[in-house]
Amino acid sequence: MLASLYVWLKALHIIAMVTWFAGLFYIFRLYIYHIETESEEVAKTLEVMERKLLRIITNPAMIATWILGLSLIAARWPDIMKSGWLHAKLLLVLILSGYHGYSASVRKKLAAGTCKLTSKQARWINEVPTVILILVVILAVVKPF
Repeated sequence: MLASLYVWLKALHIIAMVTWFAGLFYIFRLYIYHIETESEEVAKTLEVMERKLLRIITNPAMIATWILGLSLIAARWPDIMKSGWLHAKLLLVLILSGYHGYSASVRKKLAAGTCKLTSKQARWINEVPTVILILVVILAVVKPF
């Protein structure tokens, strides 16, 4: 019974994580369009899309990822805490959570008209979750240490 529950928690954790990353990949793409547009009407539409993406999809997915991930850790405590790869993964998830918070602050600045990012800077920032995803998957699958 417990093994079956653990597998379900892991499946839900992966689903939440994929949803979270999808939102993080897309949000800065919207910001790039927002920064580049000269149309007030398009900017207003993008603001709605950005707000809904964060509030309805990305924020709940982050919360679910954290809750399910911590549940997986709790289910295998204390043995799992001896795994160095998990500590590295948790550090990357903390960094990703900070990136998520930064993304939310950029949305507010764009809506207020105070964002100083160029589209080129936003394009580079948009790559951060890709690097984190690669590292997290390697850590979780390969478990190098």
